[in-house]
Amino acid sequence: MAELLLLANPTAVRARGDGISLDVDFDSIAELRSWLHLAGLNSPDLLVSPERESTNADGRPYRALNAYPTWHGWEIYAHAVEYTDSGERLDAQTAEQLAALAVAA
Repeated sequence: MAELLLLANPTAVRARGDGISLDVDFDSIAELRSWLHLAGLNSPDLLVSPERESTNADGRPYRALNAYPTWHGWEIYAHAVEYTDSGERLDAQTAEQLAALAVAA
């Protein structure tokens, strides 16, 4: 685990119930690819899903990548999701109303 944390910045690491596999989540596809490279796992025979684009339940668009290496005896289910919406700023009226709510609370 320490090596994983030193090589990467996962947002979550969970042991699966089978005792031999881990779920590892990354904030971006670049972070997942970087970890695979730094850990020496980025080989031609590495099972990687094609990068895909979709939308989540609330309609927010994203890109995702999954990789399934074996690392130090662990079967890894690595996931990366990055949202592709523009991140536009709130309109002035909405920002003012939210600020008023924060002050009132």
